[in-house]
Amino acid sequence: MTVTMAKTVKEERLRWVLLVVEQGKKLLEVAACCPYSQRSLERWCALYRRGGELALEPKSTRPKSHPRETSIRLKERVVELRKETAKCALKLRWQLEKERVYLHQNTIQKIIKREGLTRRYRTRVPSYRQVRAPFKPGELVEIDIKYVPDLIGGKRYFQYTAIDCASRQRHLEIYEEQSTFLGTCFLDEVIKRFSFTVTAIKTDNHAMFTNRYVGGLYPNRMHAFDRRCKKLGITHYLIAPGKPAQNGRVERSHRSDQESFYDRRSFSSLEELRYQVRLWNMYYNDLEHCALGGKSPNEYLKSIISPPNVRG
Repeated sequence: MTVTMAKTVKEERLRWVLLVVEQGKKLLEVAACCPYSQRSLERWCALYRRGGELALEPKSTRPKSHPRETSIRLKERVVELRKETAKCALKLRWQLEKERVYLHQNTIQKIIKREGLTRRYRTRVPSYRQVRAPFKPGELVEIDIKYVPDLIGGKRYFQYTAIDCASRQRHLEIYEEQSTFLGTCFLDEVIKRFSFTVTAIKTDNHAMFTNRYVGGLYPNRMHAFDRRCKKLGITHYLIAPGKPAQNGRVERSHRSDQESFYDRRSFSSLEELRYQVRLWNMYYNDLEHCALGGKSPNEYLKSIISPPNVRG
C-alpha cells in the first residue's frame, strides 16, 4: 500500500483529524500513535468542526497587542506635534517631557515613520569623529544675510542674522538693503541685545563685511565694518572663499527660517514682516536644540548664569 506524504501543514493536520471526525476513532487512540499532543488534536478537531479544512491553515501566533504598548492617545499626540512643529524625534521627546509624557526617542521615531511623516529627501552620509573645543557665550558670533524669499510690495528685503556659537541665541533684523552702514548698525544692535559680551564675530567675504577681494584701488584701506569691530574690541574672522560650511551654524538657522517660517507665511507689508520676524526669533530662542542637550538658548544661558546647586 502506497502512503502519500503530506505536502502542507494543513494536509498533515487534516490526516489526523479525519481519523477522529470522519472515521469515528477515539481521540485517545489517535493521540497514542500521533506525533503531536492530545491538546493539539483536540484543538484541530474543534477548528475543523467550526470551519472545515480552511480552519486548519496555520496562523501567526504573534500577540495582537502588548501590555506595554503606547496608547493610541499618545500616538495621536506625537503625530499632532510632528505635523504642527515638524520637529525631529529627539525634540519631540523633550517637548513631551515638559508635558509630563515620557516616551523613548526610538518609539517616537517609529510612530513618525509608521505614519509616513519622515523626510524622504535625506540620505545617509558618512559620519566622522570630530573634536571641538566648547565655546563660551559671546566667544564667537556668526553673522550673515538672507534674502526674504518673496517680494513685498514689489520690493526685496533682507534678513540680517547673528547667532552665538555657544548658546545658539539669535538676533534678527529686517532691512531694506545690503550696505556696510546697515551692517555696522546691526552689529551695534546685536551687542546691545545679547546679554553677554561679544569678543569675536565670523562672516563671509561679502563686500558689506570686507574689502579683501573687492578692494579696487584701495585694497589695503581698512573696511568700515572692520573699523567698527576694532573700536569695539571685537576680533573679525572671515571664512575661506566658497566655503559656507565654515559658517555652518548661521546657515543651518537660515534653513530653519526657510522651512519653518517663510514657507508657511505670507506678508502684506514691511511692518507685518518685522513683527512676525520678532515673534519667530522669540520662538527660536525658546526652542529645544540638539546641540544643547534639549535646552533652549534661553534656558542654556540661565543655566550658565545661575547653575543649579550641587550637593557634595
